Amino acid sequence: MRISLNWLRELVEIKLSPEELAETLTMAGFEVEDIEDRHTWANGVVVGKVLERQPHPNADKLSVCQVDIGASEPLNIVCGAPNVKADIYVPVATTGTYLPNIDLKIKPAKLRGVPSQGMICSLKELGLPTDVDGIHIFPQENLPLGSDVRPLLGLDDVILDVTATANRADALCMVGIAREVAALTGGKLSIPTPGATSVLKSAGNLGLKIEDQQACPAYIGTVIEQVKIAPSPDWLQQRLRAAGVRPINNVVDITNYVLWEWGQPLHAFDKDRLESVAGGEGLTIGVRFAGSGESLKTLDGQTRNLSTQNLLITANNKPVALAGVMGGEETEVHSGTQSLVLEAALFDSVAIRRSSRSVGLRSEASGRYERGVNRAELEIACNRALSLLSELANGVIVQQEIADTRPDSSTWSRSIALRLDRVNEVLGPVDLGEETGEVTEADVERILSALGCQLTAAGEGTWTVTVPPYRYRDLEREIDLIEELARLYGYDNFCDTLPEKSEAGYLSLEQELIRKVRAFFRAEGLTEVIHYSLVKPGNDRQVVLSNPLFGEYSALRTDLISGLIDAFQYNLEQGNGSLNGFDLGRIFWQEEDGLQETDAIAGIMGGDTSIGKWSKGSSENPMTWFDAKGILESVFEQLNLKVEYQPDCRDERLHPGRTASLWLGGNRLGIFGQLHPQLRQDKGLPDSVYVFQLDLNVLLDALDQDEILVPKFHTYSTYPASDRDIAFFAPVKISVADIEKSINKAAKGLLESVELFDEYRGENVPAGQRSLAFRLIYRSSDRTLTEAEVEPVHNKVREALVEKFGVNLRS
Repeated sequence: MRISLNWLRELVEIKLSPEELAETLTMAGFEVEDIEDRHTWANGVVVGKVLERQPHPNADKLSVCQVDIGASEPLNIVCGAPNVKADIYVPVATTGTYLPNIDLKIKPAKLRGVPSQGMICSLKELGLPTDVDGIHIFPQENLPLGSDVRPLLGLDDVILDVTATANRADALCMVGIAREVAALTGGKLSIPTPGATSVLKSAGNLGLKIEDQQACPAYIGTVIEQVKIAPSPDWLQQRLRAAGVRPINNVVDITNYVLWEWGQPLHAFDKDRLESVAGGEGLTIGVRFAGSGESLKTLDGQTRNLSTQNLLITANNKPVALAGVMGGEETEVHSGTQSLVLEAALFDSVAIRRSSRSVGLRSEASGRYERGVNRAELEIACNRALSLLSELANGVIVQQEIADTRPDSSTWSRSIALRLDRVNEVLGPVDLGEETGEVTEADVERILSALGCQLTAAGEGTWTVTVPPYRYRDLEREIDLIEELARLYGYDNFCDTLPEKSEAGYLSLEQELIRKVRAFFRAEGLTEVIHYSLVKPGNDRQVVLSNPLFGEYSALRTDLISGLIDAFQYNLEQGNGSLNGFDLGRIFWQEEDGLQETDAIAGIMGGDTSIGKWSKGSSENPMTWFDAKGILESVFEQLNLKVEYQPDCRDERLHPGRTASLWLGGNRLGIFGQLHPQLRQDKGLPDSVYVFQLDLNVLLDALDQDEILVPKFHTYSTYPASDRDIAFFAPVKISVADIEKSINKAAKGLLESVELFDEYRGENVPAGQRSLAFRLIYRSSDRTLTEAEVEPVHNKVREALVEKFGVNLRS
């Protein structure tokens, strides 16, 4: 935001230099990005009067002028402007003057043989915008010749380019900056307070209809007649130019002026054009959201197709403006305007943000509405504009209609409890030179009172602080007040204290375990991938966002497997081959008792994992179910976890006969299986694609055990082992895991390990059964086992299998 110091000095007493003020504002959180000293733009340019103008003898487009600048003799100046003539007052750059905006130093010269002793300037040459093609002609009469032109052109000014933080909507205007400067420097405020305007007649044909009172809690429509459209006075144009705004005419300039002065956006409609658009006798200004298929041509000449997110101003239900963003071209003020409808309104920040974004249009008005306009100063800004319209455009106020659903004014401020002990606890000691101190009660009362707060003592070192309405949005808690105290006391006035003892940073146990799990999966040849949490909606259990960035991706993912399947398909389509990868992230879902979330780790595997094809004659060697399961088991073995596999067919995306649920200590860890043939066919995937998903919290809880975190050394037996094989027919429905569990239980004590080394289904095997063969290793740590010791235990295993599972022993 561009701040004119001349304008600011009319609102607050300033004793600091521009550089000191910029430093003060920057240290208080308002960064001054640039200091534009306009004094240098016209240093040496004076007021002159053209006494005589003659055509140049050697050039048709040049003129030879005699210009009086109050010196002993007139200057002879050659000028090429088409609008130069006798008896006009003009800015004259004298010999030796440097014009930085065009990088030109004025020197005596001869132009086509005629000497020239200076230059008559245009506004562009002095750094000011203008629509005039030629030199600048002062409208005033009898100006003192030779006087400095800078006060006449507003160039006796310094402009500060100030950036306000996002939470300080109140500082997006001159009054807000003036309040801040007064609080920082102790300067006296002189903010204009316009009185209430008088309405010439109360009856009229204007009515209001606010359909969505939440989107528009307050609307003031004022009818002004007998308006005279003309250029704004110089002081008004100069202030707008200093702010970076192009002057247009007195009515539009007044609305822009009030916007910059008070931060309240206003809009002026041509009343006759409004009635023409509305049709009929009465005129009802409405506020509603757009319907599908509506369009509006805005002031920038663009026809915009509207959506249901666009908040509109209507005339008899016909769109005439994008509320809080930009007016419509059909109802704009023009040179022939004679009557106005002035809009002063409050609009909901969310509604304006969505409306502005949906049409890709941002304006000074929408930027302020999005941050939040002060609802307590709506009438002040409106009255200020009406007062200026009466003064500068000869307007007569004939009707004013108000639709106000704002809450009671007592709720426009809030009270916050503040404790001095808490202030010093948060901010720490104050640097007092040779010694340190603390923020005192007097400091607190002085600073907060300067900010416009009202303090009521509630005990020793405690206050009840009433926040002014214009700071209602950003001063909400005690810590906000403490931040203001630090900001205005000066951050550089507090001591720099470091902790007495520091220690090296470290990873938490959870972080270490997660890194270890990641490393083990990478060691198995899986690449870690990362997906967005946002997915396409369509699942009943999904958590759908009410305000998504993209409508297509408006839900949170319920698992990681779907994203991995899509990534596998994408890699195939791009010619990258099969993806063997894993993803670690958070998933979300809905249940009857509310929203749930947890962390998960999932993976996908498939295709030929070998690198070279020379040893196989270029033939494919697709991954088998046991290859994929081996990857998981290898990770579990490195983590020292015993995971059980149980048949599972609940996930429709997986093959019902090749899917297992994973269990760890009685808790469901996750799922592992091969993709369903129909899904593979739909997505064009190879047959051998396997996926898994594990609950990371269950996995971490299992790993958070002393016997796993602190491994113990177990002595190796120095005595030989005795091995036995056992083979039998068993029903297919009986899992190997259950059989191994039964063997371990029956041979407890002497059994060192059990391993399945053969499975056969086919000829000579009873229907519904399979042939399984296990190798059992028996060993003792203190002796060599004898046949008499091993055989009874082995027979106990055989008997247990027959009794529990009804197996048919073959050996």
